Amino acid sequence: MAARISGVNIPEAKRVEIALTYIYGIGLTSSRKILAETGISPDTRVKELTEAEVTKLRELINKSFRVEGDLQREVAQNIKRLKEINAYRGLRHKANLPVHGQRTKTNARTKRGRKVTMGSGRKKSSAKT
Repeated sequence: MAARISGVNIPEAKRVEIALTYIYGIGLTSSRKILAETGISPDTRVKELTEAEVTKLRELINKSFRVEGDLQREVAQNIKRLKEINAYRGLRHKANLPVHGQRTKTNARTKRGRKVTMGSGRKKSSAKT
């Protein structure tokens, strides 16, 4: 029986503590809190959970946490709001640059994309044509 919580099939062979982190919006700390409240041992494997325990987990997560689609929608709306009011963070999002004050002279390659060589490399290619 595949345990399905908040629309996510959580992995069968992993410990419950880790498996719950596969749900968007639940990290290790939240996972531990959930297990403490439901009284389920963090060392239990997902395949060893009873139907009642899975139901307990599902109900607690639905009641206490904003996860998956709802959370992603909220995050997207927050970013959209920042862009609309032209806040500095919104401008960084628009320009596809790091938002939290990281340096961009070096690093930030993930956000800025592939390196574009300027200078001598450009002149040669334009001289040929």
